[in-house]
Amino acid sequence: MVDRVFADVELASLYDKLNAWGPSDDFYLGFVTEAERVLDVGCGTGRLLRAARAAGHRGRLTGLDPAAAMLVQARRAEPGAEWVLGDFTTHHWEGAFDLVVMTGHAFQELLGDEDVRNCLRGARRALAEGGRFVFETRNPAARAWERWTPEKVYEIPDGDGGIVRVWHDAEPAPVGDRLGFTETYAGARWDQPLVCRSTLRFLDADALDGFLAEAGLTVAERYGDWGRGPLAPAAPEIITVARAAP
Repeated sequence: MVDRVFADVELASLYDKLNAWGPSDDFYLGFVTEAERVLDVGCGTGRLLRAARAAGHRGRLTGLDPAAAMLVQARRAEPGAEWVLGDFTTHHWEGAFDLVVMTGHAFQELLGDEDVRNCLRGARRALAEGGRFVFETRNPAARAWERWTPEKVYEIPDGDGGIVRVWHDAEPAPVGDRLGFTETYAGARWDQPLVCRSTLRFLDADALDGFLAEAGLTVAERYGDWGRGPLAPAAPEIITVARAAP
């Protein structure tokens, strides 16, 4: 077992293949292209900021991520952006950005209350006047983990002419608001399947709003899907657009 799925360069190189560009990326790209100065928290391989550059963005693009292996991929693909290793406990900005985003359900990796508070306070400090913090978390009422089963296998090219098979196996239900699961990789590059264990936190809208208020943020817009549908009990996402509280 390993603690982080993408803890080394080899697995980080598979990330974009496993997570194909989709509606969530289009959603965030729309915000990024409208903002002059952007901070992408948990930027991963940097593909969102890379797409913004390709779309003509000429302002400040900064990616922040705690995984060095991810930033290796980001720097290689887009040397024109600023790539920073760490998180809001190690780096602080004061009013430096018009937009802060946190994509790919990275918010759910904040397992402790202080982790959540540090992230939201850091985002609030980083925002210039009128700036926005946009992020999403899976709606716990939709129970997405029930579909994370070993029978659902994804196959992706490994870049060497072979195939990597990937599947998930989630615990039956969260313990409190935390859910454990494994992600398994199998392919010719490994002698045996590589099993990575992770835990995610599933906060509902009321809990999120409490943390946002503590950090001095207020909800400006909220959606339940990437088509900007309303947040409803069966909606898959809780997508939040927050601003500094008046």
